[in-house]
This record gives sequence, structure tokens and C-alpha cells, in this order.
Amino acid sequence: MRTVKFGIIGCGLMGREFASAAARWCHLSDIDVKPEIVAVCDTSDKILKWYTDNFQSIKQVTSDYKQLLANADVEAVYIAVPHNLHAELYCAAIKAGKHLLGEKPFGIDKPANDTIMDCIKKHPNVFVRCSSESLFFPAMQKIGKMLENNAFGHILEVNSGFLHSSDLDFTKPINWKRMLKLNGEYGCMGDLGMHACHMPFRAGWLPKNVSAILSKIVKERPDGKGGMAPCETWDNATLFCLTEDTSSKVQFPMTIKTQRIAPGNKNTWYFEVLGTKASARWSSKQINTVEILEYTGGEQAWQVIDMGHEMAYKSITGGIFEAGFSDSILQMWAAFLYEIHHGKPISKFAGCVTPDEAALSHKLFTAALKSEKEKSTVCL
Repeated sequence: MRTVKFGIIGCGLMGREFASAAARWCHLSDIDVKPEIVAVCDTSDKILKWYTDNFQSIKQVTSDYKQLLANADVEAVYIAVPHNLHAELYCAAIKAGKHLLGEKPFGIDKPANDTIMDCIKKHPNVFVRCSSESLFFPAMQKIGKMLENNAFGHILEVNSGFLHSSDLDFTKPINWKRMLKLNGEYGCMGDLGMHACHMPFRAGWLPKNVSAILSKIVKERPDGKGGMAPCETWDNATLFCLTEDTSSKVQFPMTIKTQRIAPGNKNTWYFEVLGTKASARWSSKQINTVEILEYTGGEQAWQVIDMGHEMAYKSITGGIFEAGFSDSILQMWAAFLYEIHHGKPISKFAGCVTPDEAALSHKLFTAALKSEKEKSTVCL
């Protein structure tokens, strides 16, 4: 069993999710590589205490990311920081020779992403991937296998989205995701968009153009000091794309929707493929089921299939049981470690977001900003 020693830079919500996944690594039953968290970096002493209270493997605690990257014991890092810091920290990690899983969108804007991509090219021995858990739910794995088997026939339409309601409360104090200097002009697209793009991009469905409808719904929020602060970023986005399948050259319409103000949704992924031979749709609201329609002539009927715990990377949980968000986190990390160790993912639809896929999302979101500004359809 190979051990990869990790440092975490930015130890908030998703850093704790990774640490928790590492703590239950024994839950995976058929994998020959594991993470060990040996270093943590954050500016909050309270957050760092949670790590040191729970992980005896941690030998370095610092508020300076440069000190962590200089630690020779650290082989790989997970970086989860505001978008304005991506280019600086990701490039520093890559130059230090640390394998990297970084949070989306991989740069606050396209120039920042270009900088990261150039750094990756100059350091080909460093393994770099972007975070997104959406591909690792059992239903999405089943749809991926259907795609590999060409089960859908001629693709007619694809719809993918990530719907959030955390900002539906207009009295919620402002945070960095509402600030241009920290989150960037993409707004909800940069924050949520990779979740909706992961499956289409992995399938080889490339947007040729985009017509975007972007919405700024909440104009200001409490600043936490008794006053109000302006909300500068987009709350909701709907992208209408003419999309081409790279293998068949067939073109079809695709929508990508990201919303931070989505009534009735806590944290909802959805994905739908309509084809001439078969169609499939999934929503995390019914996280353990997938709906499939197979057309062979005659009547058309959707069937609802219970997926159970049918994961890409096997675990001790029996297939009859159901999967949840923490399972998808564990699967994403299994994918990252597996590919570090073996040089390729266990299957096409069981790999983390690649830098090229993250770069494509920047092309899409940049074109969407131009579409909104010009009220036009923009070619990528």
C-alpha cells in the first residue's frame, strides 16, 4: 500500500471533508494507495485546532503556505482558497513539485487560468486535477457506462445544472463569493459551474457557442458591521449552447444552469441526456435512483432504477445500501490517488476534472460574460 503524504492549504469546509475522507480510507476495499495528512495551513487557529485534535499524523501547522510547500515530507497538496488566490498558490505548489488537487474554477478568470495552464505545461511530472464530486454518484456512473456503450444513439439534447439555495435568505451576511475581487466576474458560474460541466466535457460534448442569461438578484447584503455591502457577482446563470459530440460530430442543444438562489433546492445536481435509442435523467434530490427510457418502438416508458452503493471504487458497504455526499467525496479522492499511483483513471467516467476540462470551462464562462454584455450569441 503506497502512502501519499498530503498538505492542506485552506482548511475550511472542503478541507475538513477531505480530512474526514482520509480518516475513513479503510472504507475502500480494493485500492492500493492511501493519503496521510501531515501538514495544514490556514489563518484561523480555531480551524487548525480541529485538525490537530483529530489527526495525530499532522506534523506541521502553519499560516504560511510557503512553509508548507517547502516541507520535503509533503508529496501532494489540496488547496481550497478564494478564487483570487488560485493562480498564485496553484503555481507555487506546481513549481514546488507537489501533486495538486485544486478547487474550481482553477483561476479567478481566463488570464489566471492561462497562467496556471502554462505552469502545468512547464512541469509535466506534477499531477494536477480540479475538484468536482458530481461524476462519482452511482447514477452518474451508470449514465457514463451507457455513454461508453453508445446506448443513447443520436444525442438530441443535454441539460446539466447545479442549483443552490444558500443565498435565498436575503438577510444572510455578505461573504467573499459576492465580491468581485475575491470571487471574480464569473460569480455563480465560477463557484458552481464545474459541477455542471464535468460530465458533458468528459463525454466529449464541446460547446460551439453560448447565449447566456445572467441575473443579479440581491443588490446588497448585511456587512456584519451594522451596515450594508453591495453584491457584485452574478447570482444565477443559464447558458444555452450549441454543442458538438467530438466523436460523432453530431450537434445538439445543451443547457448549463448554475444558481445560488434556487427555491426548493438545498444543493441539487441534475443531469439529463435525451437520445434516439435511450434517454436518462438524474437529480440528487433522488440521489440513489436514475430514470431511463429505452426506445425500441411502440410505447415509451420511463423506468426508475434504484442504484444502491454501486461505486467506481469498491468499498466495504454492500451494494444494497444507499450512497450519499460523503461517499462521493471519498470516491473523488480515491480517483485522485488512484490516478497518481497508476497513471490513469480506473475508467473514463471515474476520473477527476482535468486541467484541460477546467480550461474549457473558462472559455465557456468568458464567452457567457460577453454574451450577457452584448446580448448576443458568442462563439467559443
